[in-house]
Amino acid sequence: MSKATFDPTRYNKSKNTPFNEVLDKHLSRRNFVRSGLGLSAMTAFSGFGMMGCSSSSDSSPTDTTPTTPDPEVPNVSQAVLGFDSIAGSKTDAVAVATGYSAYVLAPWGEPLNDKASAFKPDGSNTADDQANSMGMHHDGMHFFPLTEAGDDGLLCVNHEYIDQGALHPMGPTVDADGKRSILDEVRKEINAHGVSVVRIKLNDGTWQVIKNDSHNRRFTGVSVMDISGPLAYSAYLETRYSPDGSQARGTLNNCGNGYTPWGTYLTCEENWPGYFVNRGELTEEQQRIGLSTSGTRYGWDHLAGNGEEHLDEFSRFDVTPTAASAAGDYRNEANGHGYIVEIDPYNPNSRAVKRTALGRFRHEGCTFGKLEEGKPVVFYSGHDSRFEYLYKFESTALWSAADADSTNRIATGDKYMNEGTLYVAKFNEDGIGEWLPLTLDSVTTDGKTLADSFDSVAAIILNTAGAADLVGATPMDRPEWASVDPFTGTVYLTLTNNTKRVDSTNPANPRLNNSFGHIIRWDEGSTATEFTWDIFVFGSPVDGDEQTNRSGLTDLNQFASPDGLAFDKRGILWVQTDNGADEVEDYTNDQMLAIVPSSMTDENGQQQVVNADNQAELKRFFVGPNGCEVTGFAITSDYTTVFANIQHPRNWPYSSVATEATPDGMSVRPRAATVVIRKDDGGEVGI
Repeated sequence: MSKATFDPTRYNKSKNTPFNEVLDKHLSRRNFVRSGLGLSAMTAFSGFGMMGCSSSSDSSPTDTTPTTPDPEVPNVSQAVLGFDSIAGSKTDAVAVATGYSAYVLAPWGEPLNDKASAFKPDGSNTADDQANSMGMHHDGMHFFPLTEAGDDGLLCVNHEYIDQGALHPMGPTVDADGKRSILDEVRKEINAHGVSVVRIKLNDGTWQVIKNDSHNRRFTGVSVMDISGPLAYSAYLETRYSPDGSQARGTLNNCGNGYTPWGTYLTCEENWPGYFVNRGELTEEQQRIGLSTSGTRYGWDHLAGNGEEHLDEFSRFDVTPTAASAAGDYRNEANGHGYIVEIDPYNPNSRAVKRTALGRFRHEGCTFGKLEEGKPVVFYSGHDSRFEYLYKFESTALWSAADADSTNRIATGDKYMNEGTLYVAKFNEDGIGEWLPLTLDSVTTDGKTLADSFDSVAAIILNTAGAADLVGATPMDRPEWASVDPFTGTVYLTLTNNTKRVDSTNPANPRLNNSFGHIIRWDEGSTATEFTWDIFVFGSPVDGDEQTNRSGLTDLNQFASPDGLAFDKRGILWVQTDNGADEVEDYTNDQMLAIVPSSMTDENGQQQVVNADNQAELKRFFVGPNGCEVTGFAITSDYTTVFANIQHPRNWPYSSVATEATPDGMSVRPRAATVVIRKDDGGEVGI
C-alpha cells in the first residue's frame, strides 16, 4: 500500500489488547517458548500443517500434538542465494545485483489494443484511451503461464490509485468553487483504477506486450461485477442500479493481491472508503470502516446530475440517503466495496466476482495456505490500517486436487469461496495464538454473542472489523501481505509500521512509535482455532539501538516498512518495502530483499529468527528509483524472470532500460511500470 494514500485516522475504538503489548511479554518468554510449543520448535521438522482441521466448529484448542510429516516432501529448501547484497541507492533509476539486467515493461498508459492512442508524454490521452491501456500506479500482480515453458503468459496487474498531476496535462480542472468540471478527466481517473490483464511473451530474450491479444482487458472503477457469498442478493446491497443486490460497479484502490490453486487472480480492495461520502449521519459500519462526511478523495461526486452523466456514474459516490428507500438512491453503493475480487484471466468473456464471505474491510493481500486433500482451503488477509486485524477464511468445501485443473474456474471459486468460516487472530504472549470465529454464536468479550449485535452472517460480514472488535482480536501494526513457505507451510506476514502506537504494546507488536515494521510468522495447529507464532525479522536502520535493531541489521540489509511479500516455489522469500522512516530513507530508496527462511535452523533443526549472527542471510537484491514504492512480485515457472512493480516514481523512467538514470535537470512524466529482472547469463534469478 502506498503511503501516499494512507489515511492515518484510527477507526478501531475497541479496548482490545494491542499486539505490541503482547509481544513485549512474549519476547521475555522466548527461551521458554522454544523449548515448549513455540513456532521455532514446531515448524521446520514437526510437519505442523498449515490447514485447520475440518472440525471448524471447535471453539478452543483440544489437541496440540504435531501431525506426522510427509516423508516425500522436503521441509528445508536447498536454495542458496547466489548474489552479493548491494548498497543502497538514491537515484532516478533502479539498481540491481551484479550480473543482472532490468528493463521496463507495460508502463502506465501503454495501449492494450488499437482502440487506444499511444501514450502522450504531455498527459493528454483521453478517458477512452485510458480504458484500453495499462492503468496507473501498478501494485500487486501475478503471472499466469500459457505454455509449459513459461515463455508466454498473462500478467495480471493491480492499479492502486492515481496521481492527478501526472494523469492530466495540468492536473485536475476545477471551477471557481473548487469543484470538478470536466467529465472526461473524471472518467479517465476512474478508468486508471482497477486491474489490467495483459498478454506478454518472451521474444529473443526480451518480454514484450502482445497488443490486441484477446486476453487483454481492463477492469476499472466502473466495470460491472457479480456479488457472491453471504451478501449476494441482500438488502444491504440494494441500489438504484442493482435493485436485487446482485451486482456492484467497479473495483477501487486495488493494492495487494493473490491467486487461487485453480488458476484465478485475486485482487484486493484496500483504501476504498475515501471514494465515497455520506453527508448525513454515518451508519455504525460506515463509521467503523472510515467513510467521509465531508467529501470524496478525488471529487468524482462533483459531477452528479450532469446532463451527460450515464447511469449515475458520478452520483453513486455520494451515499447520502435521499430517497424513501435504498431502491431510489445509492446509500448502499459503498457496501459493494471492500472485498476480495476473483478474476479468471484465461477467459476473456468472464465477469469478475466479489467474494463477500472472505470479509469486508481494507484488504491487503489474499494468500491460500498449504493444500491438503480432503481438508478445507484456507485464505489469509490483513486489514491494512493502524490497529487493525489479521483474518483467516476456512472453506466449508474440502480440497480436491482435481479442481486444480478445472476449466470452469469461477464455478470452482464458488465452491471454495462462497461458504466457510471467517476468523480473526488473537495473539497471546506464550507464542500461542487463537483464531476467533466470526459467527452468530461467537462469544464476545463482555460474555454475550455476536447474535446480540448482528442479525445475520451478512450483517457480520458488512461490518467485519466491528465484529472483530467485539470478540477481542489483537490490534496490529498495519497487517499487509502474507505468503506461505512452500517447504514448511509457515505463513509470513508483513506488519509495515505504526507511528501512532504511543501508549501500549503487545507481544506481536512490541515497539512504540513503530516506524520500521516487522515480519511475523505462524503455523496452524491441529484444530482450526489454534496457531503458534514468532517474529521473524524487525525492520531497522543500521544505527538503531538495541530495542530498535533487534535483528542486528547492517548497511547491506537495513530496511523499513516491509510491505510486499512473496515466496517463490524454491523457498526464497522476497521482501519489498514502502519506506516510511527517514533513518532508512536517507540511506536508500525502497527496495527488494531476499532470504531463505527454511534453511535457517540451529543444531536441533529448529527454525531461527533473523539475528546478529545470521542477518547476512538477508540480502538486498534490488532498489527502486527516487520517490517510488517497490511492490508486486511475479516469477516465471523456470525462475529465469522476475517481475517487480515500481509505483509512483518521482522522475522515471527515462528510457526502457530501467537502470538508466534520468539526466540531471531533466523532468519526465512519471510512469508506474513493471520492471523485468533477468540474469545476464540466462540462469535462475536469485541463485
